[in-house]
This record gives sequence, structure tokens and C-alpha cells, in this order.
Amino acid sequence: MTMRLSPYLMMNGNAKEAIQFYEKALDAKVLFNQTFGEMPENPEFPLPEEAKDLVAHAMLKVGETDFMFSDTFPGQTSQSGDQVTICISINEIEKSKRIFETLSQGGEVKMPLQEAFFSPAYGIVTDKFGVTFQIYTEGEK
Repeated sequence: MTMRLSPYLMMNGNAKEAIQFYEKALDAKVLFNQTFGEMPENPEFPLPEEAKDLVAHAMLKVGETDFMFSDTFPGQTSQSGDQVTICISINEIEKSKRIFETLSQGGEVKMPLQEAFFSPAYGIVTDKFGVTFQIYTEGEK
């Protein structure tokens, strides 16, 4: 089993600016950058026009560390203090489920662990200590 922990910044519409800033300040290299408008469309959840240019997911490499970014989706907000989350990348669905369930005990599920176009099992949970984790399962759906 492989598992990595990575810092993940949730921004309020200024992720592009933050990416450029950290690229310069930390000598970071942009590995991936996708806007909400570039994602596959979901007819059940139409994308508001104002969301199309916002960053859905970006990954920078800072030394040996992955540093990830996203803008919040319109209608959601991120406050100072909760914009930094920890992304746990795992390559086993059963391990992802166990970690998600354990972190959920006494905490709050922000997004249930579920299949997404980019992961066979992805979810967001804030544990009982107020720390928010994104559980990202690597691999094909």
C-alpha cells in the first residue's frame, strides 16, 4: 500500500493568483492545472458561468512535496483557518474506506466517500479535532 499526505489549499476565487505567487516564492513547478470549465459536464449539476475559469484542481511540485490547490465552488466558501486541508492519497479503496470511516467518527462528513471521474473513491471529512482531510484513492475507476 502506498500513502502520501499533501497540503491542499482551498481558495475563494484566487487560486490562479496563489499558484503564480507560490510558483515564484517557492520555485514551484506546475504539474497540473484544470478549471471547472475543463472538467466533464454533469447534467445533474450544471456549472454556473462564473465558475468556468476557477481552478478545480492544480498540483505544484515544491522540492519533493506535492502542493495542491482548488477554488471553492460558487456558493461554498472557505474561511481563514479552514482553507488548508490535508489530502491523503491512497492506492487501495478498502484502506480509503477504513480511513474515511475512522476520521468521520465524532467529526463531520463534508462530502461522502464516492466515485468521481478522477478517483474510484474520493471524499472530504473534518475530524473531531477540526482538521479537514480529503481522501483521494488513486487508480482507475
